[in-house]
Amino acid sequence: MSNVTLYHWEPNANSGKPMLALMEKGVEFESHYLDLLNFDQHQPDYLAINPQGTIPAMTHGDRVLTESTAIMEYVDAAFPGPNLMPEDPRDQWRVRWWMKFMDQWLAPSFSMIGWSVFVGPMVRSKDPEELKAAIDRIPLPERRVAWRKAIYGTFGEEEMKESQRRVALGIRMLEEELSKREWLASDQYSLADVNGFNIAYALPLSQPDLSNDEKTPHILEWLRKIYERPAAKKTWAMGKTDMVKRVQILERS
Repeated sequence: MSNVTLYHWEPNANSGKPMLALMEKGVEFESHYLDLLNFDQHQPDYLAINPQGTIPAMTHGDRVLTESTAIMEYVDAAFPGPNLMPEDPRDQWRVRWWMKFMDQWLAPSFSMIGWSVFVGPMVRSKDPEELKAAIDRIPLPERRVAWRKAIYGTFGEEEMKESQRRVALGIRMLEEELSKREWLASDQYSLADVNGFNIAYALPLSQPDLSNDEKTPHILEWLRKIYERPAAKKTWAMGKTDMVKRVQILERS
């Protein structure tokens, strides 16, 4: 076992990105599972690692690393194994362009929709007083606001419409880009694919009218190719809830 510990939730979205990157590089790591729905990420033990209370986080020796995309880039640069960043500068630019687009523009919309239909109902059944106390412990004010909206179902109609608009546009952009080359940012599998998969793997399940074999064949083939990689199989085997079953929609019939 290397001196790497990854603090993560289920293998999807932000947690899944460094999980899959580590697996692709063949880096052994200690898994420290945090139950996001039980607010493990806001407990004192974890706040001592990452005072912002966001997941994932990774330690490498005495280094503490946060922010999922930055962790992926660190993993690719710090450890031997297959390169997840292309050599060509233009391809590198494209990798970083897509990662920024996913992180700052598309992922928040996926998250808003997912939180409104999944996270909120899952957490809402908890004791109201305990729930209020858990939210009050969240270090970042903007995260407290997001959790309250998710739990109490107060995302505004205009917010949801904008998220749906962005998702639809993002799907069209992904389909167009994936029609140009084998992988998202270059002809080499890269961090852009790792990033994109963990955000978009459930598209044919969550957005069946927008993403399916007829309308988005390139997206579906891209997702299936990543899902079939040994590193993805190992990553998703680490899930502890029924969430991992969603990825099964990518299995070929």
